[in-house]
Amino acid sequence: MNATLHTIDGRSVLRFERRLAHPVEKVWRAVTDPEQMAHWFPAIVEMDLRPGGRIRYTYPAGDAAPDEGEVIELDPPRVFALTWNGAALRMELTPDGSGTRLVFTHTFADRPMAGSFATGWDTCLGALEKTLAGPVEGSLIRPERYAERHDAYVAAFGLGEGTFHAGSGTIRFERMLPHPAGQVWPALTRTGEAAAPAIGDPPPLPATNAYVPAGALTAIRAEELLEYTWLRDGAPAGRVRWELTGGHPAGTRVVLTQTGLAGEPATALAAWHTQLEVFADHLRGVTHRPWPKDRTEELAAHYAERAEAR
Repeated sequence: MNATLHTIDGRSVLRFERRLAHPVEKVWRAVTDPEQMAHWFPAIVEMDLRPGGRIRYTYPAGDAAPDEGEVIELDPPRVFALTWNGAALRMELTPDGSGTRLVFTHTFADRPMAGSFATGWDTCLGALEKTLAGPVEGSLIRPERYAERHDAYVAAFGLGEGTFHAGSGTIRFERMLPHPAGQVWPALTRTGEAAAPAIGDPPPLPATNAYVPAGALTAIRAEELLEYTWLRDGAPAGRVRWELTGGHPAGTRVVLTQTGLAGEPATALAAWHTQLEVFADHLRGVTHRPWPKDRTEELAAHYAERAEAR
């Protein structure tokens, strides 16, 4: 893990810096020649290599539709910048003794995707190093331990943080889980162990925690939505809502909300934050028993301090 995450002009910027044991001219060919890019870049590239030149990306695995980009900066053999999938990529090469210092940045809008992007580029840049060491054939991208590395980036970048909107009394978390919805949904609802839950039933245990008393299920759509009331003094006070969006190569996007809160609910924020960490670990085969109470207390203090700082 050597990526850092920044915010510049309201957009998220991932930055990698690597020293490559090859001269600048060789690295330049590897990052601009479509035949060499095929070994390390996550798409097949057809490119008019000039400022303003069009780029076409195709994905042999069929997990995404073809798309187009543009060369936005070209200063051989120092700077190559392009657009890809609605984002901007920039590669800056600097001589470093007999080798090259590469600074690679990815500028994008969808911050919850930062863990996925960082893990992906970490893998791709490793493949670039193997390409330079050559000779090689085919793609060298091998996303080993992807989920573990992804979740480590989520923690390092603070992507597990929740927010509280006082005006609406709503807690909100949004994060990517590096697993398909067909795996996330059964883990959330325990449909592999019993019949699918129905409206009016108690919510499945993985969707609840002891800090937020649960009522009954109010809405359910397989692999998309699980909603239930939560209770205050035994009466419905608001709703907890798990929304899943799958069908993405990076996994499943989860938006978790709790409505009907007042004040600064540091304990509820901490509980849901812990729950999402526990759930992500569970999906990777890591089980927490009992509930990590110390982690919840640590996070409650964190959210209380954050509220005081505002």
